[in-house]
Amino acid sequence: MITPAGNFRIFLVTQPVDFRKGMDGLAGHVAEHFDRDPFDGAIYVFRSRRADRLKMIVWDGTGLVLVMKRLNGTRFIWPKPGSEPVTLSRVQFDALFEGIDWRNVAASVVRKPSII
Repeated sequence: MITPAGNFRIFLVTQPVDFRKGMDGLAGHVAEHFDRDPFDGAIYVFRSRRADRLKMIVWDGTGLVLVMKRLNGTRFIWPKPGSEPVTLSRVQFDALFEGIDWRNVAASVVRKPSII
């Protein structure tokens, strides 16, 4: 599995996009529809109309990276279409990328132990 390392912000675009678009078209979509900078280091995740494929773009500081994944026999769980992207945690993103229902996944809260 290819997943991002580091502390990325992850935005899930809720509307399906034309999957003929490449990285430049998807970056333009982010800039036009969401008034965001696609080169800000955030990960933007898009889905196909059938929800069996996703594409992600991220600016890694040296270039724009495009990743595509297709699920066989199932579909990605996606939120209802809205006008703004949904923010995902790293744990939710990992579940989404594996084809798992990410909506019920939450990161565990790690607390520093106290001295007794």
